[in-house]
Amino acid sequence: MNLAVSVDQKQLLDILLNVGIVRPVFIWGAPGIGKSAIVEQFAADMGLPCVSLLGSQLAPEDIIGVPQIANGRSVFCPPKMIAQEEPYCLFLDELNACSQEVQKAFYSLILERRIGEYHLPKGSIVIGAGNRAQDNAITRPMSSALLNRMFHVELRADSRIWLEWAAGHGIHPYVYDYICFRPDQLWSQPSKTEEPFSSPRSWHMLSDAIISYGDSISEQELAVLANGCLTAAHAAQFVAYVRQVRQAYSITKIINGTQNWPDEPEERDVLYFLAQSFRAQLLKELPHNRSKLTSATQTLTLRAKELLVELAGISLEIAQMAITPEDGETLPAWFIVEVTRDLPALTKKKMG
Repeated sequence: MNLAVSVDQKQLLDILLNVGIVRPVFIWGAPGIGKSAIVEQFAADMGLPCVSLLGSQLAPEDIIGVPQIANGRSVFCPPKMIAQEEPYCLFLDELNACSQEVQKAFYSLILERRIGEYHLPKGSIVIGAGNRAQDNAITRPMSSALLNRMFHVELRADSRIWLEWAAGHGIHPYVYDYICFRPDQLWSQPSKTEEPFSSPRSWHMLSDAIISYGDSISEQELAVLANGCLTAAHAAQFVAYVRQVRQAYSITKIINGTQNWPDEPEERDVLYFLAQSFRAQLLKELPHNRSKLTSATQTLTLRAKELLVELAGISLEIAQMAITPEDGETLPAWFIVEVTRDLPALTKKKMG
């Protein structure tokens, strides 16, 4: 499923509060971005208990129940978890991981809110969710009949909203501050191979692990934890960030000239992280159109060229990385042209 429009967590909650109460909703999204948590929050906001069924673990009889003889006739008795007397929110997680037989068992439950002779209590809500095929998760094609019975919405990870949530939920300062610096690393596309990848869930998991170890956690222990939760590149940069925090390096101080780039060989990973942060700062501050430069961004442009010369003197590879396109994000073309034009003269001036 690839919808033309995706929504953030707040928009999804609004959709559930308006559409979910009148029609079944199916939430598409990558693993670990908070689909289940939003459904649980929605149910709580509605004052309803939330009953979750995991589609990948269901058989048809788990939905329609088993037959019993009553007055000489067979009657299907739906499971106790579904056949409740009071209104509730039925959450069908990993619905698109069900077998075709299980999907068929859901038809009447999703569209008509009934199983055989049992009807969901008035006021009950049905919500489904599932991962996308491109995320290498367990998925099966959903039949057109099932697709057409639900309203579809695709959830995307939003760093700003996650940080708002994290501020009030005890996320470790290392994790919170790092995502403030690198919001682009909140989520990464799952790998084609079996290895960890970054997601809101994995950052939360890393936070819990760091808190469990305590403030005395060593750099080696931190590296083990980060690599057990995150994309390998993100893990390396996170560990470098913590090291530069502990050593009191700051990209802000480097830009304003009160601190130099770290130049010791053992600090190379810290240098790499600071260069990444420097690039992120330029992406954030420099306008795509040179005519929109302000006095502040003109000053930043001049300082950025000086810093690139200094960085190249320590590591040409890291300096090149700082201006190389990454994840589809490219520094303004005018800035790249000026860097290419001015750096030889700036280098010569510095050496002179």
